[in-house]
Amino acid sequence: MSQHAHENARVPFWRNPQIRAWLYQSIMLGGLLWVAFIMYQNTLANLEKRGIGSGFGFLQNEAGFNIGETPPIPVLQGGFLWFIAALIVGLFTSRAIAVWLKKKGTTITASDKTVFAVITLVGIIPVLVLFLDSDSIAFTRYTESSSYVTALLTGFANTIKITILGCIFSTILGLIIALGRLSPNWLISKLCSWYVELNRNLPVLLQLFFWYFIVLQQLPSVRQSIDVGGWLILNNRGLFLPAPIAQSGAWPFCLAIGAALIGIYFICRRSMRLLNERGTPGKIVLPSIALLIGLPALVWLIAGTPFTLEYPELKGFNYRGGIDFTPEFTALLVGLTVYVSAFNAEIIRSGIQAVSNGQREAARAIALKERHVMRLVILPQAMRIIVPPMTSEYLAIAKNSSLAVAIGYPDFVSVGGTILNQSGQAVEIVGIWMGVYLSLSLVISLGMNWYNAKIKLVER
Repeated sequence: MSQHAHENARVPFWRNPQIRAWLYQSIMLGGLLWVAFIMYQNTLANLEKRGIGSGFGFLQNEAGFNIGETPPIPVLQGGFLWFIAALIVGLFTSRAIAVWLKKKGTTITASDKTVFAVITLVGIIPVLVLFLDSDSIAFTRYTESSSYVTALLTGFANTIKITILGCIFSTILGLIIALGRLSPNWLISKLCSWYVELNRNLPVLLQLFFWYFIVLQQLPSVRQSIDVGGWLILNNRGLFLPAPIAQSGAWPFCLAIGAALIGIYFICRRSMRLLNERGTPGKIVLPSIALLIGLPALVWLIAGTPFTLEYPELKGFNYRGGIDFTPEFTALLVGLTVYVSAFNAEIIRSGIQAVSNGQREAARAIALKERHVMRLVILPQAMRIIVPPMTSEYLAIAKNSSLAVAIGYPDFVSVGGTILNQSGQAVEIVGIWMGVYLSLSLVISLGMNWYNAKIKLVER
């Protein structure tokens, strides 16, 4: 009787672990919300006391200040909106197809129609939409009469430009330095080791100052520029290169290059399939070069000249025309590339050395050449180790680009700081900074995590 009563006895709620866990978390959440509310009320009171309005309406005001680098910004209308819509629909449809095939347990091969369907959805259809509605695509550039919104978008475009180029160049340079450190040549190995140790242990801001003040500012003046046949002009005002000007045959030429790249993708997949089936890969280099050169050349002959070159010319006190890279942009790009490439080199080297020596010996035993051993056996396995820490380095490039303000490059933080000084809307500007850099970091992490999931080792 007593045992039955004991079983039916209810446990007091304050002794129930699950209820206590929910209670403690609710109290903690309530406390955080209360603190946030107090801070919000305090901020509004201080702003009102100083006569500063709140809200984001000030972003529509005229900026009235100059920005040194003003890349074109696409206007969200017409063909550009249709391009974005087609790209988003293609990505989501491709993702749905991949999930559906994974549930069915279907293995996709290079010759599968599904691969062609995905490439069509993600690549061909958006480009065709862009081509067919190209007349309605418009770009705008920042001027002093533009709004604060356009100024922030210009700064953000400069930040994106540095981030993308920095990630690409630091990866390539890091791979070269990593292979150099693994070289049997004593001199090359030691030089690469010194490169890594030197650049990893110097602050990135100090390196930016070095490239900007010690290297680029000491170049000759405009009148004494280093001129390489008009193709490259270098002085203390920047680097000047010829600019391609689109002609009537530009769109067909670009489509031909895109089709050639898709063809090269299928050539590489076919080579891997032949390697798995008969132990020797198919030819890649010659067919790829022939396709990449032959198809665009054929379109060039049929559709006419796709581009002409506009050379920089000395007019007044500086060069005009062509493509110009300011000293601030060059110093920031070179500084971030050199700094991050040292970390990337160690990540890649450690990833390569983490692959078992037996893998290399087995690849040599089946008569694979050294370049095939590295490309087909070692690097694919090392990538599973390399990608996660490389994500942190790409994030470092995006965040360290904010140091551009120290050398005068108009990135997102620099432009936002000017707006903050003019408008006094510190809370809103800091909130925009935090939101944009958080979103940028999450996008980079999402892309790298997706790629890491694609190359991870699938256990049986």
